[in-house]
Amino acid sequence: MNKEYFAHETAVIDEGCEIGKGTKIWHFSHLMSGCRLGENCNIGQNVVVSPDVVLGKNVKVQNNVSIYTGVICEDDIFLGPSMVFTNVTNPRSNVNRRGQYTKTIVRRGASIGANATIVCGHNIGKFAFIGAGAVVTKEVLPYALVVGNPARQIGWMSEYGHRLEFDENNMAECPESHEKYLLEDGKVRKL
Repeated sequence: MNKEYFAHETAVIDEGCEIGKGTKIWHFSHLMSGCRLGENCNIGQNVVVSPDVVLGKNVKVQNNVSIYTGVICEDDIFLGPSMVFTNVTNPRSNVNRRGQYTKTIVRRGASIGANATIVCGHNIGKFAFIGAGAVVTKEVLPYALVVGNPARQIGWMSEYGHRLEFDENNMAECPESHEKYLLEDGKVRKL
């Protein structure tokens, strides 16, 4: 059978994984049974993708990332080095919570910085930007820029990853794409 994806010889891919065309899986990574990866994903070194995880198209997973059961990443997501998702809100070694995983959805275009932690059950809005080392303990709005522990919103980001500066009419323009954004009722939308 001719594979339509690349897997380094040290990668472990369990039976029952779906892997999209053009995806690359690098050194010492482990894809567990039942996970689904879209086309053109890049799975860095030493990554764990647990059962039933779904990654959309063009998801970039940097080295040392753990993506646990219950996580769904839409298309065009960036997961920075050593960031991690959790999937149980109250883990205990002596209490089996298998099957009680809490879902987390990362919406299209979001970026999560190096060493960030996403506490389960808190969805990340489209094109949101999670700063390095942030600990997300609540929902993140689309286009929001959040940093710190616990993560707090400090601004807004364009789809090209630039901080948006709003004028007196609550309008902003991305300096790279020149796309315009409107801040209205505490939310941002692209015009």
